[in-house]
Amino acid sequence: MASLKDIKLKITGIKKTEQITKAMNMVAAAKFRGAQERMEEFRPYAGKFSGVMGQLASTANPNAFPLMEEREIKKSMVLVVTSDRGLCGAFNANIIAAAEQFIDERKSEGKEVAVGCIGRKGHQYFSKTDVEVPIEITDCMARVEMVDARKAGQECIRLFLDGHIDEVHLLYGRFVNVVTQKPTFKKIVPISAIDLAEGDSGEEESGPKATYIYEPAPEEILGILMPMFVNVQIMAAMLETACSEQAARMTAMDNATRACSDMINELTLAYNKARQASITAELMDIVGGAEALKG
Repeated sequence: MASLKDIKLKITGIKKTEQITKAMNMVAAAKFRGAQERMEEFRPYAGKFSGVMGQLASTANPNAFPLMEEREIKKSMVLVVTSDRGLCGAFNANIIAAAEQFIDERKSEGKEVAVGCIGRKGHQYFSKTDVEVPIEITDCMARVEMVDARKAGQECIRLFLDGHIDEVHLLYGRFVNVVTQKPTFKKIVPISAIDLAEGDSGEEESGPKATYIYEPAPEEILGILMPMFVNVQIMAAMLETACSEQAARMTAMDNATRACSDMINELTLAYNKARQASITAELMDIVGGAEALKG
């Protein structure tokens, strides 16, 4: 059995760890509220943007727009959005595992695969593999800004138009609730009218639908909005991932705090047993000495 001093040192160390995990949980909770507000404010904008794009694309000639060109898929790219920091449970690992599954499926079909990384954790992982990483954007998830989303979007568009890749899938951590964050795929290039019609806010609108009058011509507007649409989808994914990251960290730190509390209780029980055994041994020595004196 461990000595009283060793057990006491362990209890002290775990109590300090418990204080740290409690503090991290509180910090994550404060950041989560801000990230959730930004995500919820952006969701309607992204959904309406997709709706308007869907109406425009449904009446347009796909052959007139390079970003709507459907061609044989020889090389795919998955744009993986992860966090910059760890200590958020299996959140990043789940996203990376989904990306690995995507890569394996494409390779089994005889296709080449590239990976774009937004967030340090994804980049740290894929930079050590043999997969091509043409996009690397890190230190951007603490405060999500459109400039980073635009940078990634422009690079995706450039790679597609240059013929280097034939499709781009976006992979991010979709926020469902505080305890559930789901790795989600979304195809963003080439832009498809069918995908746009299915990729709105997800809420069915009741009643008559609005009819839009466009000025100038829809084709001209669509040509301008298409690159913006790619940027908006990436921005929405980054906001979802940032919110999911803080929610996952809250859960992870709460579980860590509970684990520390359980360990402290177990060690306290072991400490009391060891202390009781020590006292009993001392009493036995005293009694034995007293009996020896009597003899």
